[in-house]
Amino acid sequence: MCAQILLDPIFHDLGLASLMATIKHNSRITYDLANYMRLLVYGRICRPASKFATARENDDYYVPLVKDDSYVYHVYDTLDVVYENRFKIMQRINSSIMKGMGRDTSLLFYDVTNFYFEIGDPDPEEEDEAGNIIGKGIRQNGVCKEQRKQPIVQMAMFLDRNGIPISINLFPGNTLDHQTAVPTYDETVTKLGFSGRSIFIADKGICTGPIMCRLLDDGNGYIISKSLKKSTKNDVEWTLDQDGYTVVDDNFKFKSRIITRKVRDAEGNIRTIQQKSVVYWSRKFYARDVAEHRKFLDFIRKLKDSPSSFRVTHAQARSLRRFLSKDVVNKDTGEILDSDKLLAMIDETKLEQYTSLMGYYQLRTSELGMDPQEVIDKYHGLSRIEDQFHEMKGTLETRPMFVKTKEHIHAHLLICMIALIMVRLIQRKYLLKNPRSKNDGRNWTYGISGRRVQEALQKWGVVPMGDDSYWFANADTEDVLKILDAFDLKIPKKLYSDGEIRKLKKQIKTF
Repeated sequence: MCAQILLDPIFHDLGLASLMATIKHNSRITYDLANYMRLLVYGRICRPASKFATARENDDYYVPLVKDDSYVYHVYDTLDVVYENRFKIMQRINSSIMKGMGRDTSLLFYDVTNFYFEIGDPDPEEEDEAGNIIGKGIRQNGVCKEQRKQPIVQMAMFLDRNGIPISINLFPGNTLDHQTAVPTYDETVTKLGFSGRSIFIADKGICTGPIMCRLLDDGNGYIISKSLKKSTKNDVEWTLDQDGYTVVDDNFKFKSRIITRKVRDAEGNIRTIQQKSVVYWSRKFYARDVAEHRKFLDFIRKLKDSPSSFRVTHAQARSLRRFLSKDVVNKDTGEILDSDKLLAMIDETKLEQYTSLMGYYQLRTSELGMDPQEVIDKYHGLSRIEDQFHEMKGTLETRPMFVKTKEHIHAHLLICMIALIMVRLIQRKYLLKNPRSKNDGRNWTYGISGRRVQEALQKWGVVPMGDDSYWFANADTEDVLKILDAFDLKIPKKLYSDGEIRKLKKQIKTF
């Protein structure tokens, strides 16, 4: 496997090789810290596996990354060092990206996901030597986004406008999403020292009073979504009132207004702030809402067609409660008390409001002067962070995790973030060489998927042909050629010496 030919220069250009050398020198570490770090990161990109399996893959590289050291437990020692220096690592990566190509932090995308562990019980509370409780165990039962019952950890991530991760933070699995925003912002973004004003963009339920006030106090702004189903009666009526909408075409319309609301900051103080409320209707969202609720809508239709003979299940009774004009559900059994009278008991006004809101979406922003369509366009970039989580859970196989301690879990996720950044930088080079066509209606794209990058690096091999002589295998496959071309790298079919391979690596420029 010769993926290191491409990955080594990127690792170096991110400043990680020099940082690991400095940490090793200052800590008097005796093992090969930088190359164990490379082993963990490259393994996550090319062949995601357990830490032991990753250590055993050392000899699969055309030149072993770690030389003359067979003590596999150093991968865990490396995780300890990564955790202890986690902010320094994020800081070095950020400064290298800023210097190499610049960071556009005018928009800061933020979201939270979680990762599960194949263990039965959550971690006990953490205690000090005197037996005093000092914190929660990190692996806790919580609301798993993959509907699993195992303990989880919560991971928060910030992303820049170009879709490159900035930082991560870790929380116990039972931490609510909105409780992560202020700590992550304070512990990572503010300390990285970005210049200029930023707009924080997050999904509903995350951007509450504390982070809104924190952002405003720092001179920054926000754009967030807000559920219409959980909004006030006034908000819903205004949304459904067709007066004031700008109709773009048959598929899209929007309107906005300035509102005043009261929120609590992190200290519990009530503050009055102004927001622009933007609502819009999209035919695409309408079709999605109808598809998501098709079973329920079909149930209502069948009930209306034949109310006296229609059988109502326990689950259907639960879903109907919000539309009933009075309590007709047996609290002990969950069954409908009188199914013959069920149709008459449904509050048609509630049901009509529920269906009439399909296709509508609501945003709130601090940017009172921003054009509503610009607010909408900026918010839609949040889907980029969902793609990061997809890549981590899919391509990089971040979970299930088998490391146990808080330190190793945090370090493992940071290793995954570094791997993701390196993949994104490869994709960026590809896009620079293969720009998006004018007819491409997508707001953003990475051009080539992370999975294709991974598979190309797996295929690109090297065959030793004798002393100081190598033959590249599969260097002419489609995706390998595309990636090499993105870095202006040409590899004629011939035998290569160690010296010639080193020259190839020197030609690779990340930025």
